[in-house]
Amino acid sequence: MKNLIPHKWSLVMKIFPLVVGVLLTKLLFHSMGWEYISVNSLFTSIISANVFLLGFLLAGTLSDYKESERIPGELAASMETIADECAITYKHKKAKEAKACLHYVAELNTMIQGWLHKKVKTNDLLQKVTGLNDFYLAFESITQPNFIVRLKQEQNSIRRFLIRIHTIRETSFVAVGYAIAELTTALLIIGFIIAKIDPFYESIFFVGIAAFLMMYMIALIKDLDNPFDYYEGEKESAHVSLTPLIDLEDRLHDKLKSLK
Repeated sequence: MKNLIPHKWSLVMKIFPLVVGVLLTKLLFHSMGWEYISVNSLFTSIISANVFLLGFLLAGTLSDYKESERIPGELAASMETIADECAITYKHKKAKEAKACLHYVAELNTMIQGWLHKKVKTNDLLQKVTGLNDFYLAFESITQPNFIVRLKQEQNSIRRFLIRIHTIRETSFVAVGYAIAELTTALLIIGFIIAKIDPFYESIFFVGIAAFLMMYMIALIKDLDNPFDYYEGEKESAHVSLTPLIDLEDRLHDKLKSLK
């Protein structure tokens, strides 16, 4: 059933049961006569402050997310550049080291995808990137120095992108800000539940809308804050696409088949 829900609605479906719970609680409090506070200007000021805080958190995480969107494509481009240079060297020199390096790049791409799903340790992956040095050393006797320089630059780009991904998914944007936003949202929802708003059917509508928006924004910000958390479950709407790396795997296999 989950597969029938478009990714853009997955977050809505996660929040919806919580909103239903809030509304049922509001209904219970109303029937029991436990609505003790009234909605005044101070209450609406707190709502405005919470909206401002959520907007601040969203703006901060969105900048990192836009950067993250480019990383898989740039990773794929760097690895394919190394693969192209290896293929050219093999066709020109028939050097077995070049073909072995191409195999190595294909293994590296597979390892990166496993690492993104938390199946490979970061240190092991970085050691795999460092392992390209052995091939570069072997190339010194069969190619020009500027060829090695280009390969080292691409290797450095791969390492830099991997470290950046590691930093993004292991750190949180302003954790204290998250705590305040979550606490304020929880208090506001409690306030909505125990607030007396007449007529009652209007209170159900506005409480549901307000609770949904605040909880949805918090969930969205957390999703944007770590767009590489594929290991936590099914693909969410805010995950960065790994299509460039998946497509690269097929192209690398085609290059290997073309070498004779």
